[in-house]
Amino acid sequence: MKIAIHERKGSFSDRWIEYCKKHEICHRIVNCYDSDIIDQLKDCDGLMWHWSHADYRSQNYARQLIYSLELMGKKVFPSFSTCWHFDDKLGQKYLLESIGAPLVPSYAFYDKSDALRWAQDTDYPKVFKLRGGAGSSNVSLVQNYKEAKGKIDKAFNKGFKAYDPLKGVRERMWRLRRDKNAKAVFHLLKGFARLAIPVKGMNLLPDQKGYVYFQDFIANNAFDDRVIVIGGRAFAVRRMVRFNDFRASGSGIKEYGPQCFPLQSIKTAFNIAKIVESQSLALDFIYDQSRTSRVVELSYAFITGAFYDDCPGYWDSDLNWHEAPVDPQRFIIEDFIESI
Repeated sequence: MKIAIHERKGSFSDRWIEYCKKHEICHRIVNCYDSDIIDQLKDCDGLMWHWSHADYRSQNYARQLIYSLELMGKKVFPSFSTCWHFDDKLGQKYLLESIGAPLVPSYAFYDKSDALRWAQDTDYPKVFKLRGGAGSSNVSLVQNYKEAKGKIDKAFNKGFKAYDPLKGVRERMWRLRRDKNAKAVFHLLKGFARLAIPVKGMNLLPDQKGYVYFQDFIANNAFDDRVIVIGGRAFAVRRMVRFNDFRASGSGIKEYGPQCFPLQSIKTAFNIAKIVESQSLALDFIYDQSRTSRVVELSYAFITGAFYDDCPGYWDSDLNWHEAPVDPQRFIIEDFIESI
């Protein structure tokens, strides 16, 4: 058995490579952006590539490479069914609606006049989202028709930048107020530097235009629940909303423990992961007025490190709780090796 791993520092690949070395798993470090990557992988049984939504190169062709490798009979993480909808909230809308998942009511329009007619008749507030973006970026609350029209006009004119460095500075200022430490100061200074020197490649991500996407705003949610399913395991983090805000993703304020999470959310997460045949699925849940779980969006990937390592355990697919160490990247590579 030989596994190919695309190395990207700070990604899942750090622990995958460490695992292979520790357990003497035959592996090869590859660069998935090489033109001859198909030839390089011919003698490998599978490829592991934690590709990023913020890299224009992987956005351009990661899905295409993965699908092509699967046609060759190679195992891939993430598989096409695991990641085709990654950082694509429009794709997620249709996927979740098609399987009858409890998605927060969502609305997509590709014609300006249709969007304006809907905006005149709907109730407010509504949550406006761009197709891509993580950590609550590109998400805002629209309070009335005037604000909705402004978003619609922009979407069908010059559009929205995939990454706005000024928003990045505001985000870092918020984190400085929250953390009040030297690390937050350093990151704020980096944010100011990026106003003058943008992150390499970010300007090559396509502008977001030609569509609008809204979701119903469900009030009185002081948190959301992130539930991650990897194989037969589910673990969860409760993320508290930001002060004087409605967004939880990116807040950094979290709680753990099985008592926090309704078993219905865990069960729903397992069911969705099974239906969509996902190797790794992160689902964000909020709760409506009847306290019913509602899915906001989903992803195959998530941040690395203590955010999830600190989970005290996981549920199995029969909803039994296991108090045991949680190492998501180890779960992924163990499942991957077993699949080969």
